[in-house]
Amino acid sequence: METAHQFGEETESPKHVAVIMDGNGRWARSRGLPRIAGHKAGAEAVRRTIKACRELGVSHLTLFAFSSENWKRPADEVDDLMGLLRFYIRKEVDELNRQGVSIRFIGADDGLPDDILKLIRDTERTTLDNRNLILTVALNYGSRDELARAARSIAKEVADGTMAPGDVDEAAIARRLDTVGMPDPDLIIRTSGEQRLSNFLLWQAAYSELVFSKVMWPDFDQEALKSAIDEYQRRERRYGAVTA
Repeated sequence: METAHQFGEETESPKHVAVIMDGNGRWARSRGLPRIAGHKAGAEAVRRTIKACRELGVSHLTLFAFSSENWKRPADEVDDLMGLLRFYIRKEVDELNRQGVSIRFIGADDGLPDDILKLIRDTERTTLDNRNLILTVALNYGSRDELARAARSIAKEVADGTMAPGDVDEAAIARRLDTVGMPDPDLIIRTSGEQRLSNFLLWQAAYSELVFSKVMWPDFDQEALKSAIDEYQRRERRYGAVTA
C-alpha cells in the first residue's frame, strides 16, 4: 500500500497546523494577574504564531479560540473574552488582509452576540480571496456539536427523499462539516502540558500527529512552533499501513 509518506524518507513540513491554545489562565495566575491579562497576552501569541506560520511555509493555521463548553465559565470572563475578540478583529483585520491572510470562522452561530456575527461575516468577506495563509478561528466550536449538526442535515435530506440511506458515506459527512473544503490538519499542537483534544476537530484529527507542548500559550513563539514541527518531522506517518 502506497502512502502519502514514503518510508525511510523525512516527513515533509506540515501544511495545516491546528492549535489548542491552552494556559492563559495559569500563565496569569502564576504572575498574580487577572485571567484577562492572560487572554491579552495570548492574543500577542496569536500574532507571533501567524507570522511564524508564514515564515515556516504553513499554508493553513486553525486556532481553537472559544469552545461551546466555554460558556460554562464565569459570566465576567466570558464577557471579557467577547470584548477581547471584538477588539482583536477590529484592530487586526486590515493588517492581516494586507499580509494576504484569509480569515475564516467555524463553529455554531447560536449564542454569539449579533455584533460579533456581523464582524465575522465582514471579516470573511473582506479576506476571502487572500491565499498567503488560511487562518481558521474555531469560535463557539465543539466537534460533537459539529457532527450532530451534520447528522441532522443528512437525516433531513433522507427524510425528504433527496438522499438515499445508502449514499451516506464518509464523504457525505465531510461535506457537511464546518471544515468543508479545508485539508485535515497534519499537526495538532496543544500548549500548557495538557494531553487531550477537548472536543476539537475529532473527525478531522483521524490521522493528525499530536504534539503536546509544555509552553503556556502566552509564551508560545516561533521557537516553540519550530520545535513542534521538528517533532512532527521525526515521525513516520503510516495512515494505517505498516513499515516496509
